[in-house]
Amino acid sequence: MIEADYYELLGVERTADDKVIKTAYRGLAMKFHPDRNPGCTDSEAKFKAINEAYDCLKDPQKRAAYDRYGKSQPHGGGGPGPGDFGAFADIFDNIFGEFTGRGRGGQQQRSAATRGADLRYDLELSFEEAYTGKTADLEIDVSAGCDHCASTGAKPGAQVQTCGTCHGAGQVRMQQGFFVVERTCPGCRGVGQVIGDPCDPCQGTGRVERRKTLQVKVPAGVDEGTRIRVAGEGEAGFRNGPPGDLYIFVHLRAHSLFKRDGTTLFAQAPISITTAALGGEIEVPCLDRQGCTIKIPAGTQTGKQFRVRGKGMPPLNHGGFGDLVIQVDVETPVRLSARQRELLEEFQQIEGTENNCPKSSGFFAKLKNAWDELTD
Repeated sequence: MIEADYYELLGVERTADDKVIKTAYRGLAMKFHPDRNPGCTDSEAKFKAINEAYDCLKDPQKRAAYDRYGKSQPHGGGGPGPGDFGAFADIFDNIFGEFTGRGRGGQQQRSAATRGADLRYDLELSFEEAYTGKTADLEIDVSAGCDHCASTGAKPGAQVQTCGTCHGAGQVRMQQGFFVVERTCPGCRGVGQVIGDPCDPCQGTGRVERRKTLQVKVPAGVDEGTRIRVAGEGEAGFRNGPPGDLYIFVHLRAHSLFKRDGTTLFAQAPISITTAALGGEIEVPCLDRQGCTIKIPAGTQTGKQFRVRGKGMPPLNHGGFGDLVIQVDVETPVRLSARQRELLEEFQQIEGTENNCPKSSGFFAKLKNAWDELTD
């Protein structure tokens, strides 16, 4: 079986949606189908691999588990899927092993190395940091390999012995009639080996608690909920086992001006009643610190939106930038001076004769007609 990342097998990004994944799978399935490549073992292996990848990524729950844990998914998350023949094989081994002589008792000794747990770190960023990206310094408390025993769990010179309870299998069997049930060996906790003289600092586990400092590069364009996987920076494995991974979850602090929807930024800008009526220009700040000028046409109404291309957020792992959408709100002046009030009153006297407020005049005309119909 080809061992590769499922996303790489299908040639899609990790953020690809279901439609993109399905299209990529169909194209590869047709290309490597055994009927089109008779006798080619490489094509057959490739075909099986892309089917395995698609079977996982098309299912939201399987995909989420794969994104978090990779192929080494934690147990207990549900029954075996369509391609999980190995799980059924284990069941048949458990039931019929006593009769066929090929049960787990005849398998090779279980390795004492167990993969470490994955870790989660919540990282808070500002909009500006999400826009430019940054190198984050993280401090995490983690189980690291024990230097005193080189992560073996045994004192230097001490012998590691095969567990006498399970004989290295890591599990013990209980048979009740026809059925055979296996459970984790209580003597070695499933690793198949016991240490007669364990290491003092790690108490035989091969790992100790430490505070570790990491530098993680956060790419530009990350959004709320973006997850960054740092391979091998999770918990150390049990007795020199492979380490888990570190998953960084990004959270964005609220911004005083901008709101975000994907790569599009939204902001509201107040404008004076004279600017709305006569037209003009306003200066709007942008995350690139260069700002932009928006021309306001005469007669602009509250709620009018203006789109500025290329002033939004960058897409994650892609080039270019999104847009900035500015919605203007016409602001009514307060605390008028005597002269301002005089001018507005003069304007009010001639306002109705010019018919330059078509929405309000039309609304009140409709309202009058509706009232007349009700009173007839």
